[in-house]
Amino acid sequence: MRRWRERVPPEAAGLPVGGHRRTAGLRREELAMLAGISVDYVTRLEQGRAARPSGQVVEALARALRLSTAERAHLFHLAGMAPPGPETVPVHISPSVRHLLDRLPATPVAVFDAAWTLLVANHPYAALMGDPGGWRGHERNAVWRNLVGPGTRVRQTPESRRELEATLVGDLRAAAGRYPADRQLRRLVADLRAASLRFAELWDAGVVGHHETARKIVDHPHVGAVELDCDMLTVAGSDLRIMIYTAVPGTEDAERLELITVLGTQTLTG
Repeated sequence: MRRWRERVPPEAAGLPVGGHRRTAGLRREELAMLAGISVDYVTRLEQGRAARPSGQVVEALARALRLSTAERAHLFHLAGMAPPGPETVPVHISPSVRHLLDRLPATPVAVFDAAWTLLVANHPYAALMGDPGGWRGHERNAVWRNLVGPGTRVRQTPESRRELEATLVGDLRAAAGRYPADRQLRRLVADLRAASLRFAELWDAGVVGHHETARKIVDHPHVGAVELDCDMLTVAGSDLRIMIYTAVPGTEDAERLELITVLGTQTLTG
C-alpha cells in the first residue's frame, strides 16, 4: 500500500504541491483524507497491525490510490475478501474516468454510483457545492441529502423539488432492480423509508424516472447565485454517473464560477 501511495502525484488528486515533501506521492494524512479514514488507521494498515478492514474502507482506499482493476482486486484479496461481483452496485472508477477528471481541472465534476452515492469530487465541485470531505455514510448519498437532509446549494422551487425527488427515487428503484443482492443498497432503501415519509410514498407508488441535463441555479455562500448547465454522463459498462457543471463562456456566471474555483473551500471572514 505504501508503494501505491508514493506513486500518486498529489496534484492528480487535486491536492496542493507546495512545501517540502519527503515523498513525491501522497502523504499518509493525504491518503487518509481522500479515503475518509484516520491517519492512524492508514499507518496500521501499512504496517500490518490493523484488523481486517471493511469492504467500504478497501474500496475507498482503492479509489484514493487510483488503482487499476487488477490492483483493486489484489487489494481486496490482501484484505481477505473477494472483490465485489456484478450483483452489487459498481463503485470502481476506471482509469479512463480518472483521466477525464484530470483533463477538467477547472470544471466542477463529481462521480456518483448507480445508487447516487458520491464516489469522488474534484476541487472545483467541492468549492461550488461544499466540501464533501467530511461527509460520512448516507450523507454522501444524493437521495438521502435531498429527501432527509441537509439538502444542497441548488435552488429549488416547490415544483422542481417534487420533480427532483420523484426522479431520484425512481432512479434508485431502477438501481435496486438491477442489483437486488446489494446489501448496502437494501440498507439505504430501508433507512430512507424509515426517515422520510415522502420517500416511502414515492417508493410505494412505483415512480420511475431518470436524471437528465438541466439548468440550475446554485446559491454560493460567498459569491451568490450562479446559473449553470448541469450535464449528466453515463459510463458504458460501469453504471457510473458523471455530473459536470459548466457556465456559458463570457457571461457573469462564468466569471462567478471562476471566482468560486479560486476561493475554493476556504471560509471567509470579514
